[in-house]
Amino acid sequence: MDLPPLHTLNLTGILSESKRIILSNYTHFLTLSIFFLPLSYSLINQPFFDHHPNPQNHAIILSYILYTLLIHTLSLCAIATISYSTHHAFFSQPIKISQTLKSLLFSIFPLAYTAIIEYVLVSLISLTFVFIVGTLVMLFNILVYNLGLGFVIDYNSVYFMWFSGLIGVVLIAIVVYFHVEWSLASVVVVVESKWGFSALMRSSYLVKGMRSVSLLVRLYFWVFGGLIVWMCSVNIRFIVVMMLGVFFILMFLLRLAAANTVLYNFCKALHGELAIEVDDVGYEYMSLPLDDEKAPHVVTVVSV
Repeated sequence: MDLPPLHTLNLTGILSESKRIILSNYTHFLTLSIFFLPLSYSLINQPFFDHHPNPQNHAIILSYILYTLLIHTLSLCAIATISYSTHHAFFSQPIKISQTLKSLLFSIFPLAYTAIIEYVLVSLISLTFVFIVGTLVMLFNILVYNLGLGFVIDYNSVYFMWFSGLIGVVLIAIVVYFHVEWSLASVVVVVESKWGFSALMRSSYLVKGMRSVSLLVRLYFWVFGGLIVWMCSVNIRFIVVMMLGVFFILMFLLRLAAANTVLYNFCKALHGELAIEVDDVGYEYMSLPLDDEKAPHVVTVVSV
């Protein structure tokens, strides 16, 4: 029996496996990536509110709201369909556009609900952190004033600016932590039909032991994607540059969605759950620990 190449559970393995899956079904995934087109265009061009319109102009505000809803809805469709196709392609199952689009009927609303729950929770956690820090600063200021220490916090001082910057870094770290913690929630919704808090808790369980890899995957696409957006935005007057920028961002979003699904399956391998898939797909997935228990595991696909 022939064995495909081994992929270690790290950034390189995830990128190479997701690339292999996309290239082996290139037309299929390129078609699905069209759902990302409005988001890609908006990241490059920012069609609304570029000139700070009058808040009294209700037509522009309504247009912006509708446009934002369209972007988020189509982006969720892209994530759902790409995750569905990548998961099946990971197990060498045939994928068809008709079946993939049909899966949207069962995943789009749970996916939207889960995304809203995640956004609300992250917002509440961030606001709570800011409120606690602000309250502590105010209490400290009141305390030193009442004690007559002759010291009052100067909110315009360089030291307070550094303190504010440090608080900002901590806040970003908190947001990134929960983003990584719940990074697999969208795939869980699509693959396991769990949604809401169940999907978030399931993601937290699966990502244990792979948080650094999940973070690296996101940093890889965020950094390089951000560079592309920046380079294209400063040269937006050139139509060719804008079109190339939209296409590259489209491909980055496609790769990120596929990589996240591969990460989901690698996390299942790390937790010894891929054996559950054996009876359905006719392939045996094995999680093989190395000599060092802390070293990455290796996923081997064996045809049976």
